[in-house]
Amino acid sequence: MELWQWALLIVAVAFAVLVVFLIKTLQAGTKTLENTAETLKEVQKTMDELTYEVKQVVRHTNDITLDANHKLKQLDPVMESVKNLGQLLNEVTLVTQQYSHRMIEKAKHHKEKKEQEKREGGDAALLPASGESKTVRTYNATYGNGNGQNGGVQKIVKWVDTGASLWQKFRR
Repeated sequence: MELWQWALLIVAVAFAVLVVFLIKTLQAGTKTLENTAETLKEVQKTMDELTYEVKQVVRHTNDITLDANHKLKQLDPVMESVKNLGQLLNEVTLVTQQYSHRMIEKAKHHKEKKEQEKREGGDAALLPASGESKTVRTYNATYGNGNGQNGGVQKIVKWVDTGASLWQKFRR
């Protein structure tokens, strides 16, 4: 055989080997593409299921939001009433304070007037003997006249008595 025949034979064998390796590579690529296609189908199926679940969650969330908004709107009158009640209590407190201040001023004025009448020798028969309430007189009879250690307690009793009297007048 001649040289060119040997060269042709070597080229033919090399071509055959190349074709075999190309076939094996193409088969491996085909298997990889089939696996990829199968994986994409599974991913698509999972995405479809997740999409359905997400849509259900969104619908449920919308229902809850609508229900919460409805309930909040129902609470608006209650909150308005609480606000009005707070304002009313504020006004009652203010009026009570003003009334208490007026009553205290009247009591002070009345006490000063009585003391002035006492000094001038006015109608002493109309006043109690000591110028004190029954509670204070009872306390003095029990614990002493207010000199010394019990003097602070006597003042507290006077204030409590005055406060109770004011409260009774306010209730009427």
